Amino acid sequence: MSFLQLLWFVLIGVLFAGFFFLDGFDYGVGMAVETLAHNESERDQLVRTIGPVWDANEVWLITAGGAMFASFPYWYASLFSGYYLILMIILAGLIIRGVSFEFRKNSPMPQKRIWDWALAIGSAIVPFFLGIMFVSMIHGMPIDANGNFHAGFFDYFNWLSVVGGIALLLLTYLHGINYVALKTTGPVQERARNYAEFLYWILYAGEVVFALLLIFMTDFMAVHPVGTIIMLVLIVGFSVLAQAETFAGHELVAFISSGLTLVSLVVLIFIGLFPRVLISSISPKYSILIQNASSTEYTLTVMTIATCCLLPFVLAYTIWAYWIFRKRIAMPAIPEVK
Repeated sequence: MSFLQLLWFVLIGVLFAGFFFLDGFDYGVGMAVETLAHNESERDQLVRTIGPVWDANEVWLITAGGAMFASFPYWYASLFSGYYLILMIILAGLIIRGVSFEFRKNSPMPQKRIWDWALAIGSAIVPFFLGIMFVSMIHGMPIDANGNFHAGFFDYFNWLSVVGGIALLLLTYLHGINYVALKTTGPVQERARNYAEFLYWILYAGEVVFALLLIFMTDFMAVHPVGTIIMLVLIVGFSVLAQAETFAGHELVAFISSGLTLVSLVVLIFIGLFPRVLISSISPKYSILIQNASSTEYTLTVMTIATCCLLPFVLAYTIWAYWIFRKRIAMPAIPEVK
C-alpha cells in the first residue's frame, strides 16, 4: 500500500464524516418539521434554519462519491452495483426532500402539508438506508473473486444493519434538534431541548445493542481491537457530553458533541474496514483491499494536487456561509386581523 492510497482512503473517510456532521443535522431538522413543530409557523421557522445551507451540505456526499469513483474505481464499481436498489431508495429520498423545499414554499395551505410530510419522510429515508448500507458493508457481503455481489434480502437487512440504520436515524434526529435549539428562539427551542434530554436515554440503549452486535457479528475486535474499543467509547462519551450540555443550556457545545458522535461512527467504520474497502463473507481472500482497488499513482498524484489547490477555497466559503447565517431564527410574526 502506497502513501497516496492510504491518504485517499483517509480523505474519503473525512468527506463522509463531514457529510454526516453537516448534512446530518439537515435530516434531523427535516424530520423535526413533523415531530417537533406544532403549527405551520413553527414548521416555517424550522425550515428557515437550514434553508441557506442544506443544498451546500449535500455536496459533501456528492464529493465523497466522486472521490471514490476517481481514487478507488473498483470499490466504487462493486459498492454501487451491489447496493444499487438501496442507493436508488436513498436517491428517491434525496429527490423528494430536495423538491419539497421549493414546493412547500409556493403551495397553498392544503398542498403545503403534503410537502411538509415529504420533507420529513425524505429526511428519514436517507439516514436510515445509509445506515443499512454502511453497517451491512462492515458485516460482510457475499462478494466473489470478481468483486460481484451475490446477496439476498437478509444480507442487506440483518440484526446489525437494522440496528445500525435505526441508530443513525436517531443520531441525525438528535443532531438536528440540537441544531434547532442552537438556531431558534421561543417555544420550539424549549421543546427541542426537552426532546433531546429524553431521547438520549433511548440512544444509550441503542448504542449498547449496536456495540454488542458489532463485537459478535463483525471481525472488528479481531482485526483492530484497540481502535474499535476507543471509537466505541468516544461514541458513547460524545453522546453523554451532548446530553449533559443540553441540560446545561450550552447549545453550541451540545451541537458539536452530537456531530462528533456521528464523526466517531464514521471513523469506527473506516478503522474496521482497513486495510479493506469491502469485506467478503464468502472468503477473506475475496475481500477488496485498498491497494487493489485504487487508481494509478499518477491519477492519485493529480487528484492530490487539485485537492490541495481547491480545498482551502471550499472550506473558506463554507465557514463564511455559516458565519453570515449565524443568527437565531425567530418564529414568523402572525399579522393581526383588523
